[in-house]
Amino acid sequence: MKLLLGLSLLFYTWLFANDMTRTYAPSEDCKACHTQIYDEFSASMHAHSTPQKDVIHNAVWEKHPQNTKQERYGCGKCHTPAADNLNAMKTPGQKAMPDMNNATHQAGISCAYCHRIKSIEHHPVHNTNIMTHTQKNYFGTLEEHMESPYHGIVSEGNEHMKNGNVCIGCHSHKMNKHGLNVCSTNIDNSMDDANCVSCHMPKVQGSVSNLHKREKHTFHGFAGSHFHSDMLSKYVNISVLREISDFIVNIDNQTSHALLLHPLRTAVLKVSVTRDANTTHLQDEIFVRIIGKDGKPAMPWAADKTLKDTMIQANEKRSVSYDFKLMQGDRVDVVLGWFLVNPKALKTLKLENEKVATEFTVFKKESFQF
Repeated sequence: MKLLLGLSLLFYTWLFANDMTRTYAPSEDCKACHTQIYDEFSASMHAHSTPQKDVIHNAVWEKHPQNTKQERYGCGKCHTPAADNLNAMKTPGQKAMPDMNNATHQAGISCAYCHRIKSIEHHPVHNTNIMTHTQKNYFGTLEEHMESPYHGIVSEGNEHMKNGNVCIGCHSHKMNKHGLNVCSTNIDNSMDDANCVSCHMPKVQGSVSNLHKREKHTFHGFAGSHFHSDMLSKYVNISVLREISDFIVNIDNQTSHALLLHPLRTAVLKVSVTRDANTTHLQDEIFVRIIGKDGKPAMPWAADKTLKDTMIQANEKRSVSYDFKLMQGDRVDVVLGWFLVNPKALKTLKLENEKVATEFTVFKKESFQF
């Protein structure tokens, strides 16, 4: 009993000391036990959220006044939340730039950071994550802790992990100084019992841990516009309606937010008709949200209004008509996808030669025979 008590005191002494010297444990610490989850996370945008790892984010950051004046990395609240000088990054007047040689700056949205979110404060400009004060939340028995010397499973005792609200500290809304909501999802985070986590982090094959085997685990590759978008395609349905002299393509967005959220993104509907081995490519339909100032497109910090918004909205069924008469035997091929950067913005951001910015991502492809 004395030995058990001694080990308990030693564990908590180490825990307190470690929390004082290093706010968030590095994600690499999770690898030994959570091998598959770590591999998924390592290839995700959460792990690559810093300017040094995301060329698109870096291109925008290069133009930000806080960067050109060498002030502070105001994006750090969501892009480098594990940074050891995050408070300085968030404080006007401080000097705190992203450092490629600082491991805490390059941790991205780390494993420990997300799993220490205990609640979210809602604010008009942007939400704030409220963090636990220790690295490891204690759920379960001491015996379980002895078995896994790192932690109890915080997500099993945290309602925000279950209902998806863990995401809305960063992914809910962002108002700039002009009162423009630059990027917004659905703050209620509900859609017929679905939520951010259930859609973007679905259950997949593979154990959550090497210590406690399970058949499935929550996917930590974070399906989205960059990677694994195929996991989300079931939430958008495409159909074709043939009429007398034309036809209509219907896009049914069954999610609780717009098809694409970031104003840099551009969605494209590509439609072609094949008749007797000859294919006719019809005009692309473009979906955008353009923000700007003085009637011209502008960067998120400078824009004061939405100049144009044709993006498919939450729970919207968009119909696109084509002046083309379909005949018996025709095949209509429909492709819905996007560019991560609006082609018209490539030159301004100096991204013309970056594959990730110029490549077209196919989200959903359907063929209809008549």
